[in-house]
Amino acid sequence: MLENFDISRILRKALGNGGEFADIYFEEGSSSAIVCEDGKIEKVLAATDRGVGIRVISDLRTAYAFTNEVTEVAILSLAETVSKAVKGNQFAGEIDLRQKQVGAGFPIKLPPSRVPLQEKVALVYRAERTARGADERIRQVLAVYRDGNVRTQTANSLGEFIETGRTGTVFMVQVVAAQGDVIQTGYEPIGGFRGFEIFQEKSPEEIALNAARRAVMMLTARKAPAGLMPVVLSSEAGGTMVHEAIGHGLEADLAQSGMSVYTGKAGTQVASPLVSVIDDATIPNARGSFSFDDEGTAGQRTVLVEKGILKGYMYDRLTAMKDGCASTGNGRRESYQTKPIVRMSNTLISPGDTDPASIIRGVEQGLFVRKMGGGQVNTVNGDFVFEVSEGYLIEKGTIGEPVRGATLTGNGPDVLKRVEKVGNDLGFGIGTCGKDGQGVPVSDAQPTMLISEITVGGAA
Repeated sequence: MLENFDISRILRKALGNGGEFADIYFEEGSSSAIVCEDGKIEKVLAATDRGVGIRVISDLRTAYAFTNEVTEVAILSLAETVSKAVKGNQFAGEIDLRQKQVGAGFPIKLPPSRVPLQEKVALVYRAERTARGADERIRQVLAVYRDGNVRTQTANSLGEFIETGRTGTVFMVQVVAAQGDVIQTGYEPIGGFRGFEIFQEKSPEEIALNAARRAVMMLTARKAPAGLMPVVLSSEAGGTMVHEAIGHGLEADLAQSGMSVYTGKAGTQVASPLVSVIDDATIPNARGSFSFDDEGTAGQRTVLVEKGILKGYMYDRLTAMKDGCASTGNGRRESYQTKPIVRMSNTLISPGDTDPASIIRGVEQGLFVRKMGGGQVNTVNGDFVFEVSEGYLIEKGTIGEPVRGATLTGNGPDVLKRVEKVGNDLGFGIGTCGKDGQGVPVSDAQPTMLISEITVGGAA
């Protein structure tokens, strides 16, 4: 750990040729993964890794290097390497690292490290058998279990010294069903910074049946109608809409570079007055939560949009320096091998005060989306397209027959301004968000929402 080394000396070495800021990031962790496909264990992986990264910020530019040799000689050499990429005024500040802050983390009732491998293997077998036995039309089943434990330390030239730890568990089942020339897929994940107790709340069998039910139901569903229509997004849909349609566009690096439709729009209306958007890293045990981000800034709750008005952006240290403000605790990295960049944590649209059932009853004809699939967004202009993995027609205020092949196409600010009703519920989805070649765990959430009009892609 970093306290075994002369941290101040290392930081001064990194700043030897100039720079306004330097930090050292240490990480050590272990992980395991089990993959069961078509009744066979295809992979059992166990890994440990540790390493150090050093960053110097000079003239609002970043120099970064890393090593997995955790010795003082290697780290000093790394600091010298980074310093050679920097030219500027000599650092003249004091570096006092005597006080260390330790992140409280989240309570873990049953650490995965204490669970025998055989029990983890049994989970994926149980899920695979359950899914395959759900219907004779099921052709393929994939069940995946993953867990990990990571401990980090961050020290910087401001004198901040932060230690954190986190334990996470993820489980997912994917099912492929076929009937004639129709092939459909069902997918169901759970996960968070939690331990093995996660399976006490939702069993592998329940996860598997949800995935199988979705795949089989879509086999006989009619093709979705196409055109402009009202759409009700269920709270069960997950937060794909908030993550893609607005979340990425509110990351400060994209906004500063002009790569966001929300660039320069702070203080203006970007959504319906019913819509408030929050990024919150403090939600206990959520997949995107942390006590401190990967730069040592405390995780926090950041209001991005309040009643339709854009209040601000998500910042890491570098983008905050550019805008002359404080970091919002959104500096995240995949590992010590990558520099921190601005990332979401748990991003959500706040619940409203309308009963979800009454929202559906108020729609004469439209589409009800119970589960969203993947999505893509052009952050420059806000245009997006999302897949619907489970959708139903709404007819005279009632949820009707299922439909397949639906997509939602629109523009983020335009669609968010068309939100007419917001439910008093809230449902979370989980994922791994990719950006600049890095993946980090996130979750997103939304209440049931009525969008007055959006383009639905489907049958002609």
